[in-house]
Amino acid sequence: MLELFAAGVINLPRFDPVALQLGPVAIRWYSLGYIAGLGFVWWYIRRLAAQPRAAMTAAHIDDFVTWAMLAIIIGGRLGYVLFYNFSAYLADPVAIFRLWDGGMSFHGGLIGVILAVIWYVKKNKLDLMRVADVLALVSPVGIGLVRITNFINGELWGRATDVPWAMVFPNDPTGLPRHPSQLYEALGEGLFLFVILMFLYHKTRLAKEAPGVIAGVFFAGYGLARFLVEFVRQPDAHIGIMEIGLTRGQLLTIPMFLFAAWLASRGIKTKRASAKA
Repeated sequence: MLELFAAGVINLPRFDPVALQLGPVAIRWYSLGYIAGLGFVWWYIRRLAAQPRAAMTAAHIDDFVTWAMLAIIIGGRLGYVLFYNFSAYLADPVAIFRLWDGGMSFHGGLIGVILAVIWYVKKNKLDLMRVADVLALVSPVGIGLVRITNFINGELWGRATDVPWAMVFPNDPTGLPRHPSQLYEALGEGLFLFVILMFLYHKTRLAKEAPGVIAGVFFAGYGLARFLVEFVRQPDAHIGIMEIGLTRGQLLTIPMFLFAAWLASRGIKTKRASAKA
């Protein structure tokens, strides 16, 4: 216990990145975060599917989860390659397929899911905005869980600081006390955003009268949380802070704000059109 709080900071122990070993198969915390997040999405949307005039049926969500998982993995990997380390992967293209080496981009995974949703909705003749609202409602849970696994893995830590809750990460060669930015993101992008969206979906009439607004709040809420946390999150060593004073993560949130505004405007127009009818 004394070692944990030595020198007025929290010295984190080195957690084993492998959560469960089944013979030759190693199940990592990172994988569990994605699995648990998709499991919650599947379970909760199936509950919503039991309600009258639901956006998706149970059969739809059973089918879509598989496509969503592929979209997250492929989009997340390609996003990291293109947004964060393109020159390195251009020199060694085979490394793109070495997923076990790490390297996933949230924004890339999000683009992958958006494309999968558009394709799936069109294929099954569903209402795009209503499906977007439902998926936005449950997404913060998966995001929060993955951020917690980032913390367990001792990666994506924050910048050096002297705040009372500063933490020394065992994988950090500098040994400096840092912001636990993974936990900030788990709260902002995960728990807090989930509570807000749950309130809007279940306690207001936005989902019924203005489909698309809740999805817009999700994109704006995630973008705001990510933009603010980036001020205390350590930038990628090979990128750093860009010349305009923003990190790559902050720059990638700007399209999210624009997309959020478009979704919200669609929902408001739908509500106004229904009121006039």
